Amino acid sequence: MGKIGIFFGSDTGNTRRVAKQLAKKLGEDADAPVDVKKADIDDVLKYDALILGTPTLGDGELPGLDSGASEESWLEFLPKFKGKDMSGKTVALFGLGDQQGYGHEFVDALREIYDQVVECGARVVGAWPTDTYEFEKSKAVVDGKFVGLVIDHENQSEMTDERLDEWLEIVRPALVGA
Repeated sequence: MGKIGIFFGSDTGNTRRVAKQLAKKLGEDADAPVDVKKADIDDVLKYDALILGTPTLGDGELPGLDSGASEESWLEFLPKFKGKDMSGKTVALFGLGDQQGYGHEFVDALREIYDQVVECGARVVGAWPTDTYEFEKSKAVVDGKFVGLVIDHENQSEMTDERLDEWLEIVRPALVGA
């Protein structure tokens, strides 16, 4: 049983902070979070259990140079997954978004990561209910739930810690046993 790898992309630092909170809550079960701009695809693929996190920028985009981020991020990293075999890997996702300011594309970037890891054969765990959010639409909703944990630091920061704890209760057994 190996440790959980936590990888994130960030622009303002909020996603990095959430990744660090997750790592702290997971304790010895997880390695320190790594920003994808500092990672290689082999760094990610060495783990059987992963937590991947992203904010949504611009018009529902992954963070990266073309979406207005100050540095490379998921936009540049995600294509490295193409053709990789992730069968046997368990992945949990989390995304940050602003449901009031961007309710028409709320956490859309999360779906891009979801689609890519599923295409590579990974098992995704940790679907999250939509009922405590108010948004118009989101590509990250599949079968009535978000494809991963959703955090809205802008409008619901007081709920973040509780959401992290509840989500970890769901995903931890699948990730630790991976």
